[in-house]
Amino acid sequence: MSGFLDKERTVAEPGFNRWLIPPAALAIHLSIGQVYAFSVFNEPLTRVIGVTESVPADWKLTTLGWIFSIAIAVLGLTAAFGGRWLEQVGPRKGMVVAATAWGGGFLISALGVWVHSVWLLYLGYGVFGGIGLGFAYISPVKTLIRWFPDRPGMATGMAIMGFGGGAMIGSPLAVNLMDFYSGPETVGVAETFATMGILYFLLMMFGALIVRVPREGWAPAGYDPSKAATGKLQTDGHVHVDQALKTPQFWLVWAVLCLNVTAGIGVLGQASVMSQEMVGISASAAAGFVGLLSLFNMIGRFFWASLSDYIGRKATYTTFFVLGILLYSLVPTIANWGVVGLFVLAYMVIISMYGGGFATVPAYLRDLFGTEHVGAIHGRLLTAWSVAGILGPVLINYLREFQIQAGVAPAQAYSLTMYIMAALLGVGLACNLAIGAMHRRHLMSPEQLAFK
Repeated sequence: MSGFLDKERTVAEPGFNRWLIPPAALAIHLSIGQVYAFSVFNEPLTRVIGVTESVPADWKLTTLGWIFSIAIAVLGLTAAFGGRWLEQVGPRKGMVVAATAWGGGFLISALGVWVHSVWLLYLGYGVFGGIGLGFAYISPVKTLIRWFPDRPGMATGMAIMGFGGGAMIGSPLAVNLMDFYSGPETVGVAETFATMGILYFLLMMFGALIVRVPREGWAPAGYDPSKAATGKLQTDGHVHVDQALKTPQFWLVWAVLCLNVTAGIGVLGQASVMSQEMVGISASAAAGFVGLLSLFNMIGRFFWASLSDYIGRKATYTTFFVLGILLYSLVPTIANWGVVGLFVLAYMVIISMYGGGFATVPAYLRDLFGTEHVGAIHGRLLTAWSVAGILGPVLINYLREFQIQAGVAPAQAYSLTMYIMAALLGVGLACNLAIGAMHRRHLMSPEQLAFK
């Protein structure tokens, strides 16, 4: 079995169709994209003991909010420290480890609900699930970039759109399973966790079985590197992962990703509750809202990343920040008007750009740092997601709590947060505009490339 997982066993034979790789990546990312639908578990988890209504012994929403934050934080840390290992062992072994951790995290969480231990939820979905998220997220990225050097934005967009669209499957799946398993003595969450853990493990193993890496020196027919350039930021060399952390470009892109994610991730983590309180929609409509956001999260990843192949990564991120500042500033006013359609439309655009940021950043890194260590550099960069995964939900949850305790109506409790998000996007815009071309002193020498 260990031989089957070795990197050498995944090298594609001559004539292999590179279009078989996106389905492998999608199988992985559609599975872990369920994390964006975790908010559908929040309300049922607040009445595990009371079943029909929350009782004093039940968990509070603020306590449960840390599950999502821990998972995202561990994702970033796993990607940061596991990126070099993944480059050594190849994508298949990384995907198998990811499937085991992600599926196992659901099973541990199911146990946590059965024994009513929030610490097991933190350990299961948060820690083990986060480890699975980290390995699964970065496993296909370098592989896709190597298979599609002519369209790196489109390639990573195809896979990472699965992460954005995972909630579109995960949200109704979880709701229907909880309805199926629920009864007079249970809300059905534990049984749902166990079922989903098994299903996702099997789907991710399918991706691990069909993934391949290109042989050394392979290039698509008719590929001309000079025509694949996306502007003056395109480097003609490679930067070592350790050297990348010494460049201003890495930290500017880190800030760009962190601030873009912070603005969107808090909304996604509490989308169901927020939409009910801000514009008064029903719980079932709120579940539909979560699914709609997932759809545009997915569409945005493919659309914006593909567009970046033509207009460049810097211009794409500039668009994210300018439009984001405008929309976040307008959301409180739109909510006050009570125009549900306009509220939903604003967030569809916001979330499309949030997803587009994730899908575009691997190609941004490839432009700046080359392809030799892009997987490991991408892993280190995802620590920005870890920070944002805590910062965004904390801003949403605790500022809401503070506002309500101060006497602000729930419908108005998110306004301050939206204005803070707009200000953070302004800082992100400044960081993106400051990114310049890589200085040649950071590039790897021919001897380093030969040694690898």
